[in-house]
Amino acid sequence: MQPLRNGDLAHLPFLENAWLMTEDSVITGFGKMEDNSFPVLKNNDPLIEVTDVAGSVVLPCWCDSHTHLVFAASRESEFVDKIRGLTYAQIAEKGGGILNSARKLNDTSEDELFASSWKRLQEVRSMGTGAIEIKSGYGLTTESELKMLRVIRKLKEKSGMLIKSTFLGAHTYPEAFKNDHEAYIRILTEEMIPMIAAEKLADYIDVFCETGFFSKEETMRIGNAGLQYGLRPKIHANQLNLSGGVQAGVALKALSVDHLETMDDDAIDCLAESSTIGTLLPTAAFFLRMPFQPARQLIDAGCAIALASDYNPGSSPSGNMNLVVSMACIGMRMMPEEAINAATINGAFAMDAASETGSIAIGKKASLIITKAVPSLAYLPYAFGSNLISKVLINGEPV
Repeated sequence: MQPLRNGDLAHLPFLENAWLMTEDSVITGFGKMEDNSFPVLKNNDPLIEVTDVAGSVVLPCWCDSHTHLVFAASRESEFVDKIRGLTYAQIAEKGGGILNSARKLNDTSEDELFASSWKRLQEVRSMGTGAIEIKSGYGLTTESELKMLRVIRKLKEKSGMLIKSTFLGAHTYPEAFKNDHEAYIRILTEEMIPMIAAEKLADYIDVFCETGFFSKEETMRIGNAGLQYGLRPKIHANQLNLSGGVQAGVALKALSVDHLETMDDDAIDCLAESSTIGTLLPTAAFFLRMPFQPARQLIDAGCAIALASDYNPGSSPSGNMNLVVSMACIGMRMMPEEAINAATINGAFAMDAASETGSIAIGKKASLIITKAVPSLAYLPYAFGSNLISKVLINGEPV
């Protein structure tokens, strides 16, 4: 099974007038109502609970493969700075951005951090997210990075959701290491990564490969260090500049390279010829008033793409995947079927979880969105300001 590419991304198989059965936490059957295989009609089993969702659409839950959901505090003052004309880089230079979040997180206890993150997780679940990747990266010290990753583990344990954890200690250079990159890279590779691997706190490793942050060469070095401990890379690439992040990610055989607001032919061709998924984050581009990612060029070139929210306090303070899907259609001219596939099955591939979730298939998790009555599939991204979700099931249980 491979991520959808080219014309396959626009193909979204569906059944009209259908039934679907779940048992325990998985999908056990589905088909058309007129088929003799419909178990309730055939057996009239009183133990089977039947829910009539006539007029609704049933979809697999969203698979949000790039978030920073664990953070200590919002950053609306920087939002006002952006309105006044400051750029992302200018805000970072004056102590805002990632360093601002790091200072707040260092002063927050693990219990407080878990409590606030749990509320955000409950919110995105109610909006249809059934699987999610969560990154560290607002700690920037060994103690605080471990704290973040332990909170992510607790979220996974308490929620029962499919949650993947990513170590992003290479999010930016702490102020003390601004002029001594080598010393911080040694802490990342010789201290943090071994400790994280020993506690099995992360599935992946990420690096913010960007001008003024981590160079392509530094990204390769940190990514390879993670690989030695079984942490597959997922790279922040080409958000603000042609950083070489795509090429670094492909060279590292990264599961995904994420952002991709700034692309040229070389980066697109490199991604298209690889097995790495390009994850697009349209709400981040929207919030930063940047051009949207070139989705049509990427799809037409044969790249495998996913959609994710980039939920974080600085550049995408929303985990609403319904809005992400709408924005992909409106801002990036993706067809509704392409956007839904990119936010479900390809998102699952970008978390290495496509065997468990991302589509309606027998044996996969019964994590489903049931919409309100809608006239068509296209109505979902079209009516971007409406809450069209009637019910969300995670592992067969209503949220």
